[in-house]
Amino acid sequence: MSEALWDRSRCSVAGTLAVIGEKWSLLVLREAFLGVRRFADFQRVLGAPRAVLTDRLATLVDQGVLRRVPYQAPGERQRHEYRLTQKGIDLHPVLVALMAWGDRYLAEDGDVPLELRHRDCGEPVHLALVCDAGHELSGARDVRPVPRGSRS
Repeated sequence: MSEALWDRSRCSVAGTLAVIGEKWSLLVLREAFLGVRRFADFQRVLGAPRAVLTDRLATLVDQGVLRRVPYQAPGERQRHEYRLTQKGIDLHPVLVALMAWGDRYLAEDGDVPLELRHRDCGEPVHLALVCDAGHELSGARDVRPVPRGSRS
């Protein structure tokens, strides 16, 4: 595809990276998918500096990836939990893809720390590229970039 055929200033990859492309943001999302909700728990599990974690959570809330939900433990002041929005939940395949890549290329002797399994049947989960006609693709060589609105 010719470089002149599409406007890179509107690139979806660049836009996504502007929202979640920082290490701590992705790790916050990983923990949110694993059920972490509270600031102190994010900080304890991640070991992120308080200022960095505050900034990343604020950005994810501002971008609509997480939402703040108030809670109050008995005898304590009101605090907030961070919950995934639908926009955040839609990022799950991104994290699964990153995890699969790390498992494939970084795990020593195939020893992976975590496996994802289907909640209903218990079988391992994997990502697949599938076209609208239902064909499963083997990878990048089966994909052709085409400017939006064109089928050629």
